[in-house]
Amino acid sequence: MRSPSRSVLSSARGSGPGCCRASRNTCARVTGAALFAVLIAFGVLTGATAGLLGVGGGILIVPFLTLVADVPQHAAEATSLLVVLPTAVAASVVLQRRGIGDLRTALRFGAFGAAGGVAGALLALELSGHTLRLVFAAFVAAIGLRLVRDAVVARRQHA
Repeated sequence: MRSPSRSVLSSARGSGPGCCRASRNTCARVTGAALFAVLIAFGVLTGATAGLLGVGGGILIVPFLTLVADVPQHAAEATSLLVVLPTAVAASVVLQRRGIGDLRTALRFGAFGAAGGVAGALLALELSGHTLRLVFAAFVAAIGLRLVRDAVVARRQHA
């Protein structure tokens, strides 16, 4: 098992971040300018999605880092959390300038969310990377199923 504290952008082996998985366990390294361009493009996509859908970006960042960049689950989730802060602040400022959003409610959620974040991070550190990946996948799947169900029900009600 790889260490959760392994750097996201560096790897001593040929199967670390910046690699694309290919058949027969071979890996073509993506480094330098190409890696930088991919990170910029995905960062813009993540930010746009966060602003459009109100998601923190982790729902895109974690799968991208684990599946495309081959980053361990713990490191991907930690990196995602660090990315979410500036993304959320930037999108929130734009919306607040238009009078959208409730700052008092957001601050209350944020205070309790920070406490929950500490508890969640400590729990994540107790789980293996494999188990954490399964928990993340189950969470995303459950949300997806609920959204589909709600859309089907709403469509039936309007028909």
